[in-house]
Amino acid sequence: DTPFCPEGLEKDISPQTGSHNSLVRLDRNVVPRFSKQAVIFSPETDFDFNRMQDHLEFMIELAKLYKEIEGDVDEVDEVARQVWHTPTELFKPWYGFAIAKYLVSEYKLNHFPHKDLIIYEMRAGNGTLMLNILDYIQQNEPMDVRDAKDHNRCVTVINKSIFDWDVHVPEHCFFLGMEVIDNFAHDLIRYDINTLEPRQALVSTDANGEYTEIYEPVGQDSLISRYLATRKEVGYRSPVLSRKLWNALLKNMPLAPNLTAPEFIPIKLFMLLETLKTHFPQHQLVLSDFSSLPDSIDGVDAPVAQTHYKATMVPCFTYMVQPGWFDIFFPTNFELLRDMYLRVCRGTGAGNDKGVRVLIHREFCERYGDIERTTTRGGENPILMYYENMKMILT
Repeated sequence: DTPFCPEGLEKDISPQTGSHNSLVRLDRNVVPRFSKQAVIFSPETDFDFNRMQDHLEFMIELAKLYKEIEGDVDEVDEVARQVWHTPTELFKPWYGFAIAKYLVSEYKLNHFPHKDLIIYEMRAGNGTLMLNILDYIQQNEPMDVRDAKDHNRCVTVINKSIFDWDVHVPEHCFFLGMEVIDNFAHDLIRYDINTLEPRQALVSTDANGEYTEIYEPVGQDSLISRYLATRKEVGYRSPVLSRKLWNALLKNMPLAPNLTAPEFIPIKLFMLLETLKTHFPQHQLVLSDFSSLPDSIDGVDAPVAQTHYKATMVPCFTYMVQPGWFDIFFPTNFELLRDMYLRVCRGTGAGNDKGVRVLIHREFCERYGDIERTTTRGGENPILMYYENMKMILT
């Protein structure tokens, strides 16, 4: 009866338990966890792109640093820690400076000098981004932004989950979440082939520790119901429901499944939108993360499940893996997120607000980044070349 808890699909033990198994609901009442073996890659010295010949030299230097880090953790255990990399760390301080330039330009255009520049960062990293933002303001903006020359005086660390937030923030503020939402918990649903009604997944754990999916009607799950209702309002239809001919054929095939293909829905991300609407009514949102992922498991908006073994990343075909040793992370449909944001936070229809934009990583960096400082001698620019599968939403 050991509780099952896939990383990113958190647990809430159902009262329905038997003598040989326990049922565990894919929960969103606990903050999602990363793999317990993860390390965020953060080079001690910033890369000097202007001195490099091309992006290949950057990759060679990066590989050397990776090998050193992985070698250290491999000495501890064969199943070593996963080494995560983010644009904030790889391209520091320039990526953070680009974020800061965007924030300051928006602030000066609409709120300076009558209101303070207030930034909330929802983060799971090393704090590098906020330090880079403060450094940019100190170096480039001769204005009083809560005395940015003294980081200790203008920064407050709030050790609280955003999903437990209960403080009303009436002031205008920027709300940042960079490379965080890919680890938000999701629910797994399928649709009844005959009725097209949604069913939510639970996981059964037997006496041998084997995992099996089982399904029940969404029923009284108010959160899933709100999400699906809002998604319907913005005109989105799940790809699995659009396969009308295939679903019709399944009905008449012997031994055919009675449920559609799986779909992973971003329940925690939806909760974030509701939190912003309720507690941060004057916010401007900046979110960035993966819009697509290679080697994902089967399903709509399905995650990648992987682990690190003997210096090799090993992808898995299921999220039902041993808790604590695997990293599970999800892509985000940013176009759907934009429309959901407009409905939840602005009360408008899909695409009716030009102030809510979705940009790819390259577009944002071209517009706000210091291209000259991140270009190699051969004219290549790694900050523009990499992270092609990342997007941003700006409001």
